[in-house]
Amino acid sequence: MSIPLVCLLWEGQILKIFSALRANFITGLVVVAPVGLTIYLVWTVVGVIDSWVLPLIPERYQPASFLGINIRGAGLAVFLIFTVIIGYIAKGLIGRWLLSRGEMLVAQMPVVRSVYRGLKQIAEALIDKSAMSFDRVCLIEYPLAGTWAIAFYSNDAQGEIRENLNTERKFVSVFVPTTPNPTSGFLLFVPEDSIVYLEMTVEDAAKLVISGGLVYPKTGIAEHPQLGGIV
Repeated sequence: MSIPLVCLLWEGQILKIFSALRANFITGLVVVAPVGLTIYLVWTVVGVIDSWVLPLIPERYQPASFLGINIRGAGLAVFLIFTVIIGYIAKGLIGRWLLSRGEMLVAQMPVVRSVYRGLKQIAEALIDKSAMSFDRVCLIEYPLAGTWAIAFYSNDAQGEIRENLNTERKFVSVFVPTTPNPTSGFLLFVPEDSIVYLEMTVEDAAKLVISGGLVYPKTGIAEHPQLGGIV
């Protein structure tokens, strides 16, 4: 066997080894990356809550004082216990009375009352399971005709907005999320007959938005004549 032929064979074997290593690395990365990012985010959030809560606790009562070590999550545990106690008190007669007096005091502060009412409405909407929430995914032509965007159906247009729009067509409010952060976006009022409703869930649509179109749901694919093809 000639030396050039041996070199080619060795080169082929080396390329196969590197290809196998590359494939294994990519597979391992797909497995490790989500787990690692999840652990990192949880670890970071817990650390942020600790940095907010622990400075409010007297130093002699902090875990580091009587245990000798810093326990990550101690602030989170204190926050959860404190929140449960406050919730228990707020459900009682005295708690409701104190809460009403506190809200009356806040209502007299011009700037603070607006911030408080807004945050309270958001918190109640997130906690109250009976409150209205995004439950339908749709496509709307945005920002230009012929360009379609993922949106979440919110509600029918009501009040002054409905009165000032074209009454011959039914308008609805939709939320258009931005990529990669779906919590920010735009509130639009569009005619309902121009909306294409999808079968995908809100969770699947959020994944699609966050991934920038890389992660499509495996179900809920249907043909829509308005789009002239398959969505």
